[in-house]
Amino acid sequence: MGKTYDVRIWAVRQRKDRKQASAELRWKTGDTPHSQTFQTKTLADGRRAELMRAVHEGEPFDEATGVPLRELRDRNDVSWYQHARDYIAMKWPYAPGSTRRTLAEAMATVTPALVRDTKGMADARTVRAALYGWAFNMNRHDEKPPTDVAKVLDWFERKSLPTSALADRMHVRTALIALTKKLDGTTAAAGTIRRKRAIFHNALGYAVDAERLAGNPLPQVQWKAPEQVEEELDLAAVPDPRQASALLAAVRSQSPRGRRLVAFFGCMYYAAARPAEVIGLRAEDCDLPRRGWGTLRLRETRPRSGAAWTDNGESHDRRGLKHRPRKAVRVVPIPPDLVALLRWHVTAYGVAPDGRVFRTQRGGLIQDTGYGEVWAEARRRALTPAQHASPLAKRPYDLRHAAVSTWLSSGVEPQVVAARAGHSVAVLFRVYAKCLDGAAAAANARIEAALKGGS
Repeated sequence: MGKTYDVRIWAVRQRKDRKQASAELRWKTGDTPHSQTFQTKTLADGRRAELMRAVHEGEPFDEATGVPLRELRDRNDVSWYQHARDYIAMKWPYAPGSTRRTLAEAMATVTPALVRDTKGMADARTVRAALYGWAFNMNRHDEKPPTDVAKVLDWFERKSLPTSALADRMHVRTALIALTKKLDGTTAAAGTIRRKRAIFHNALGYAVDAERLAGNPLPQVQWKAPEQVEEELDLAAVPDPRQASALLAAVRSQSPRGRRLVAFFGCMYYAAARPAEVIGLRAEDCDLPRRGWGTLRLRETRPRSGAAWTDNGESHDRRGLKHRPRKAVRVVPIPPDLVALLRWHVTAYGVAPDGRVFRTQRGGLIQDTGYGEVWAEARRRALTPAQHASPLAKRPYDLRHAAVSTWLSSGVEPQVVAARAGHSVAVLFRVYAKCLDGAAAAANARIEAALKGGS
């Protein structure tokens, strides 16, 4: 069943077959009959007039309930604040911790824009903390919030617009403008804006499913997100092989914590592995022969989401490879240098009880704050003052970029590089365009030499 314009309404009839006199209104939507009994004929006539008015104004009816869709939406209407909480609750069970954070951030950004007025609203940071950390975090719904947080949430319960008000496109436009701003009022990154807009669009779609809106108004709003600058690798940030080797040596020369991490960084540089993939690497997925090349089978990532956003209270999620099916495996051949690093690491430190290759001195998961400190010290030791002040190897992730760049500049086919790095070929061409330009020039030189040799 769904909506219908086929509505027939009969005259009110008196029911004398009951102990008390009553009036019955009967009507039909599509093929579905309906009836409603009233104590007096006057009340029944009033309801009949309401239904007739809806028919004359061309309103669609819900065939299952027999009432005009607008009336049904009014019955289901809730405040936007409550709808946003309902939306988060719907998405929560199936979303990993990092996605839950993203959803909460988007709703915490748009909700302050969808209020009747701003009189009595707390400052922006207090509002964001209350909405992001409490209202839109399902793990805290059974906790009693602090007094200041409760005061903010009570304010939104009173002041939030009804969800049905978003049928007005100007309210939607106001929300979209809010999505473009950071807390300090500056413009957010284009990618962040697009991500939040997509979540807002999905939340409005959920309002349609819940019969709180007749349709999703967002596509009808004449609004364009800021242009997203094409993501392209900054070659100034990519260390060359000599610099990468010096950085790994600087990691090794630090404290015991540094020695435990040299093979960790080596996996990023020699295998182009993402940090979260290295954290999840297990010994059983490493082929480490005594001589020659080995193999890594990457099948799991352990991204850090924060204990507040995961079901088990751990700071890291357990997920499959990025943008791949949950059981996908990426096979990466690794050179003898990395084989030797991993063999040494396993001999020196063993593996965790669950088979993980890398763990902290206390046996826990490697934390980005910990390996970030080691990397910062390695840059200070290995680079010149000018290099240290530059973007060169600013992040450990730049080791992954260095790996892909090295493979491309060595003439390895792009499709092979993409497969080993876990990229699509399209992403490879977009992000590493400058490296591919260099490879193309080398290919042109080889072709030219061949042509001259045959003339």
